[in-house]
Amino acid sequence: MVSIAAVILAAGASRRMGSGRPKQLMELEGEPLVRRAARIALQAGYDPTIMVLGYQAEDVEGALAGLPVSPVVNKAWNEGMASSIRAGIRVVPQDACAALVMACDQPAVDGFFLIAMLHAHRREPDRIIAAAYAGTVGIPAMFPRRCFEAMKGLTGDRGARALLAETAVLALPLPGGELDLDTLHDFEEARRRMDQA
Repeated sequence: MVSIAAVILAAGASRRMGSGRPKQLMELEGEPLVRRAARIALQAGYDPTIMVLGYQAEDVEGALAGLPVSPVVNKAWNEGMASSIRAGIRVVPQDACAALVMACDQPAVDGFFLIAMLHAHRREPDRIIAAAYAGTVGIPAMFPRRCFEAMKGLTGDRGARALLAETAVLALPLPGGELDLDTLHDFEEARRRMDQA
């Protein structure tokens, strides 16, 4: 059976957080963000699960202890999100038919959503599948192998937005997907939403 990889972006310096420590290590429901993202991807069945590290890579990798994750260090992490996508896609195995790209800081993303993306890919394997929220589409997004060469050429901090502008993108609704954890206020909002769920 062909595999579908997960490429989790966890390389940034999270400067807006202002906490003095990597955002990736901040905890939501008692679990570091980077470990939570890896765990849900693994439990959903993505293989391999590739974690792209950068800022304080050694410390962030330590939070993954015991998980069967493939870490890759993006030495160009300061360039922005595109550099992390390039670093992750370059190590996706040849037998992988697609790759999920996700961040470690979207609390609305859970295992059920990642499994729904797998099912959607199996129904329509040639289409890009992206999360839909706040009137747009974004990550998590599933890219078939035909997109890999273009992804290896991405630049800047726009990530894969040009690819997601394709008219053939299949959008899966992700309520709350617009919330990513860039500031301490974002963390408070995420915890409030989880308490109400």
